Amino acid sequence: MSDVAAVNSLVEKHQVLKKEIAKVIVGQEKVIDEILLSIYAGGHALLIGVPGLAKTLMVNTIAQTLGLEFKRIQFTPDLMPSDILGSEILDQNREFKFVKGPVFANIILADEINRTPPKTQAALLEAMQERAVTVAGHHYKLDLPYFVLATQNPIEQEGTYPLPEAQLDRFMFAIELNYPSYAEEVEVVKSTTSQLSQEVNPLFTAKEIVEIQHLIRKVPVADNVIEYAVKLVGKTRPGGEYAPELVNQYVDWGAGPRASQNLILAAKANAVVNGKYSPDIEDVKSVAPGILRHRVIKNYKAEAEGLTIDKIISELL
Repeated sequence: MSDVAAVNSLVEKHQVLKKEIAKVIVGQEKVIDEILLSIYAGGHALLIGVPGLAKTLMVNTIAQTLGLEFKRIQFTPDLMPSDILGSEILDQNREFKFVKGPVFANIILADEINRTPPKTQAALLEAMQERAVTVAGHHYKLDLPYFVLATQNPIEQEGTYPLPEAQLDRFMFAIELNYPSYAEEVEVVKSTTSQLSQEVNPLFTAKEIVEIQHLIRKVPVADNVIEYAVKLVGKTRPGGEYAPELVNQYVDWGAGPRASQNLILAAKANAVVNGKYSPDIEDVKSVAPGILRHRVIKNYKAEAEGLTIDKIISELL
């Protein structure tokens, strides 16, 4: 199949996929779009929202519709790295045997990832970056495609540990979930308090998802779009040559080069699902908030004046 035909086919399947997900998940279209973009582009996503907004149900539903193997890890304060990666045990023949942990699947739901101490959070770092894990000196490759979709409660909540910057940077998107609208909430209550339950059908295979990721990387990008993305990221760095006064005054740390890479990959995916064969600056702007939100650290002055990261990013755009 030619690349153009592959793009057209993906546009159609993407629409069908969204209809399938909508059988179970009411509203939250922007959130679902960003999760799917990160999957098509081969990135991980962090979902941020208070408990009860169907974050877990959403990830579970998306995994089912994509036909991928799905494992859920509930992060708790006493969770150990071996509970995630697996461990070596002695079998009957007194030989060491590796028992795989839940990290070995296509989609990992790291539920409430910020409720566990940093030592255990760090167990996911290698898996997210290298798509492999090392246990007791042995290197194990993970099956592709491989995604970590993590959920996090807002930092202000009791019993949470902030994620280290190195870990946050591994997530392509940080996606904020808001409360549903009145009409959506009525719909949610109707559908979840009756006996009706919706079944979703798998529409892809693991092999097809890997092919989509290759297709996204093949999409050509004009130089001016890449320059726009790199300059946008440069604007977030206080003291940098492109940093505006707003950033110098209110930002402690800006985004690193991974943000520029992710902006272009996500813009490519965004262009493709909208039936375009190459991304433009509008595609970069569309994905920018989700990609920069967790990479820009504001200072205490911004905190004192009630200036949010999203407000700073929208000013830069």
